[in-house]
Amino acid sequence: MAHIEYVDPATIPEEDRVADDDNIIRIHAVHSRTIRLHYDLYRELMYSKGPLTRVQREMIAVRVSALNECHY
Repeated sequence: MAHIEYVDPATIPEEDRVADDDNIIRIHAVHSRTIRLHYDLYRELMYSKGPLTRVQREMIAVRVSALNECHY
């Protein structure tokens, strides 16, 4: 399995920082502009209005992670 080092949050440019210290966000700091893009996509998918409830969206995310054998 590939391994990507976590980036020290202090080294992330201010304009790319988000209000989330999750490790997956820290991994994106390897190319810090992707942090904001990933975070905005996540917020849109999980919190915007749509046909699925938040619980249903979380259940789908957990199932996909399990199918992918994600240890995160």
